[in-house]
This record gives sequence, structure tokens and C-alpha cells, in this order.
Amino acid sequence: MNAIISASDLVKDLDSARPPVLLDVRWQLSAPKAAGEPPFDGRAAYEAGHLPGAVYVDLDRELASEPGKGGRHPLPDLARFGAAMRRAGVSAGTPVIVYDGGQGWAAARAWWLLRWTGHPDVRVLDGGLPSWEGPLETSVPAPAEGDFVPEPGTTGLLDADATAALARSGVLLDARAGERYRGEVEPIDPVAGHIPGAVSAPTTENVGAGGRFLPAGELRARFGA
Repeated sequence: MNAIISASDLVKDLDSARPPVLLDVRWQLSAPKAAGEPPFDGRAAYEAGHLPGAVYVDLDRELASEPGKGGRHPLPDLARFGAAMRRAGVSAGTPVIVYDGGQGWAAARAWWLLRWTGHPDVRVLDGGLPSWEGPLETSVPAPAEGDFVPEPGTTGLLDADATAALARSGVLLDARAGERYRGEVEPIDPVAGHIPGAVSAPTTENVGAGGRFLPAGELRARFGA
């Protein structure tokens, strides 16, 4: 199954006999702001306009646990994550489409979490909200509660020690901005730089100027280089 869906195909799916659940996971990395400049508020952005029928999911509170020994955005408590998904109307037999503001970071996290915990049909809206050409809604829907129960997979996770070992023996990709990888700037984490041996592969280079993912051939060439 393709993990990406275009806005035009989403229009068709929403009009089908089996419409998907839409999750709005807009989020931006919190960093110190200029005086008087408020931080990004995903819920406020959602309430100002979202895809018809979409439900807002808070990345910091529902797709991650509190910062601590597990990192700045450790994996969420599964009970809380499952409750958030059911509140949003997610069921095991219902397709799910996730979207963010176009960067793809937050949507990719939601996609991975749902796939890792057993949902069989999840896709990311290519280009995020900016790719949608139809009208937006400001009303907040009240979907029927879903039945999704997260059951985490047995692969796909490494702890800090295993990650450091992989950087020495295999390929560890650092998806952050290149200047953060190089230690030139660090707006949020306590230590600048990267894990020794990691290779810089900024996630922003996976998409084109319009925020849509590059063609598969270009991505294959990029990661195979």
C-alpha cells in the first residue's frame, strides 16, 4: 500500500463508501521566539481552518510522552495514544489520513506510530494542508468513538546504546537540519552536533518546493548515494 495520498485522490476517498478518518497533526518545533512573537499553536491553527471532518491530535501530548530520560519527544504512553486515536474516531478497519502544515514531520510521526501499533491502512497527505484546494471548516466534529487498540510491533526501535552502535557499524541517518547536524546552531537541545558516525539527511530535502515528496526515483537515488 502506498504511504502517500494526493489531495485529488483524497477528495475521491472522502466521497467513497468507506471514507477515511482525517487527523490534523499540525506542529512546529518549539524554539525561543522574538519578543512578543507567540509560539506556534497547532490547536489554534486547526480551529482557524481544517480539512472537512478532520480531528485535531496534539503531537506533544498525544503522540509523545513528557520529555525526560527518554528524550525530548519519547514514544507516547500506549494507553493515552490509544485513547486519543479512539477519540478521533480511529478504528482498526477504517482508513486513516494524517496531515500537517506541509513539512511532513508531524504527519510522518503519526503515520509511523499508527503503523507500528498495528493499524493496516494509514497514509500521509502529500503536501499537507497547503495541497488542499477545497474549502476548509472551522467547526469541530464529534466523531463516533473508534475501536483501535494499539499493539506495538517487535521491530523498529533502538535504544540510545544500540543507536550509537549502529552509527559505528551501519548507517544512521540524522534527519534534522544540516546546520544542527554540524553544530552551527542549536535552538532547543542542550548539546549541539550529532551522534558520532551519523550521516546528515535533512528531511526537508525529501520534498520539493511545493512541499510534496520527491519522485520515488529521486528519493531512491538520494538515499542510495
